[in-house]
Amino acid sequence: MATVWFCLIALMLAVYVVLDGFDLGAGIVHLLVAKTADERGAAIASIGPVWDGNEVWLLAAGGTLYLAFPTLYSSSFSGFYLPLIMVLWLLVLRGTSVEFRGALDSPVWIPFWDVVFSLSSLLLALFFGAALGNVMRGVPLDATHRFFEPLWTNFRVGADTGILDWYTILVGLAAVAALALHGALWVALKTEGAIEQSAGRLARRLSWLVALLTLGNTLATFLVQPQLSANLGRYPWGYAFPTIAVLGLAFVFVYAARKPLASFLASCVYLAGMLSSAAFGLYPFVLPSRTDPAFALTVENAHAASYGLHVAVVWWIVGMILVAGYFTYLYRRFAGKVRSGEGYGH
Repeated sequence: MATVWFCLIALMLAVYVVLDGFDLGAGIVHLLVAKTADERGAAIASIGPVWDGNEVWLLAAGGTLYLAFPTLYSSSFSGFYLPLIMVLWLLVLRGTSVEFRGALDSPVWIPFWDVVFSLSSLLLALFFGAALGNVMRGVPLDATHRFFEPLWTNFRVGADTGILDWYTILVGLAAVAALALHGALWVALKTEGAIEQSAGRLARRLSWLVALLTLGNTLATFLVQPQLSANLGRYPWGYAFPTIAVLGLAFVFVYAARKPLASFLASCVYLAGMLSSAAFGLYPFVLPSRTDPAFALTVENAHAASYGLHVAVVWWIVGMILVAGYFTYLYRRFAGKVRSGEGYGH
């Protein structure tokens, strides 16, 4: 049952990255693809009806993590206290910028919040990527499953790790590039005219950067986390996950210039494939230890009571059916393109 919940949490996080990833990406690129205040407003309006709903997946995944793996929840939230507070403030700033942007028609007010929206989106993508890098690399857990990491130490991957080192920064940069590509494809899909063309051109350039960073991150992860090689050797079917990611990125190359919907869906497949590969490479660890492998948190020593997990999975299925219905209605209700000059809330 613990393995089932490991897969369910991985699924929820993948859904969060795919959905909230495009509105984070739209925030990253909207100053690059939109030249006027009206065009920037259209880029924000493309995510306006859905961005806050997408973030519910992050809260739901956090709650599910607490339900299924309470030891992991307590250990990681205490060890990553500083970056979590920074992420919280970035989420607040990002939501504030979307809501406050149109509150005052001023040549200073609107550009200020546009910059806040873009920077907070970029930093969130960077921090989420660095968080994934920390989990893949492992942290200095002790015998009580506690740890502390400063923001950085010597930027090397060793026993004395910081939250930021060369590997976690590399993963963070890859996350920024991948979500920027995802967001550019969404903006191209949801807008028209000059902003659509500009977003399409940026997406084609970003796809090459994403391919390069994906290759670099894959090689670095094999070096940093030996569990990935062990799992691929033990379960060869795991090669399906990186294959899915490669095919998704390949179709982004094929369709980026011609079919916005197909290229955006291909980007969704790429992100899902990459995150599935990470989860597969990590299993059975939920938080590896760099001090002693015996101190690592696994699906077996971090899960909640089995009875609670069996009961909870029934309610999880019911909840996911309701959520799927809601999101289907939401995205169908706000389907179609937005136009330049159309502000958030239209």
